[in-house]
Amino acid sequence: MIRLNFIYLILNFFDFFQQKKIFNFLKKRIPNNSILFDVGAHHGETILNFKKNFSFKQIHSFEASKVNFEMLKRKIPNISKENLFINNFGLSDKTKILQISQSLDSASSTLSKINTLSKYYKKKIKILGISEDSKYIEPLEVKLSLLDDYFVQKKLEKIDLLKIDTEGHEYYVLKGASKNLIKINYIYFEHHYDDMLKKGYTFSDIHNFLKKNNFKLIFKSKMFFRKTFEYIYQKI
Repeated sequence: MIRLNFIYLILNFFDFFQQKKIFNFLKKRIPNNSILFDVGAHHGETILNFKKNFSFKQIHSFEASKVNFEMLKRKIPNISKENLFINNFGLSDKTKILQISQSLDSASSTLSKINTLSKYYKKKIKILGISEDSKYIEPLEVKLSLLDDYFVQKKLEKIDLLKIDTEGHEYYVLKGASKNLIKINYIYFEHHYDDMLKKGYTFSDIHNFLKKNNFKLIFKSKMFFRKTFEYIYQKI
């Protein structure tokens, strides 16, 4: 566990500079009093970092994992006193109940099936110092809903920035927002190119879907030490 924490301290250090680059890019485009949707909130890192750099009118946060959500509640104080809505369910293309693979490194918890035979998976657990027979992954039941349904329930008129970090479920989150994509100004998400996650879609599926719905790619950046890119699309 000590080794795991040390490695994530290093990754967080480099991710700080990655996020700073993204924030500088978005600051020229996201106005004050905007609305942020944080899908895949984990322990509230995005909420805290965005609040330091932007002035949001509302933040709507979604974390499917009960384990991660409990930590999220502890990390985000005074929730009821702010225009901050944290939800213990995930977003997808259908309302349903699924099992999430809750990982020992909680940020990697995923709704996708994990290919434990992949070279990337074996390399990852070796670097993290985790044995293959350990309980690296535990199944956990989670609830999923549609962004379209939430949009109606909250009587929202727009989303200035939709951030999605769901470890291989990004495409399905977007599909569940089909009716309201026209009301979203920017979409910021990551895409994994390694063979560890069996997502059921490719980056081209996301790109073509967004292009069909009048979005254009305006930002692309590779994350440090990972086969993962971050993208930002803008509504045309």
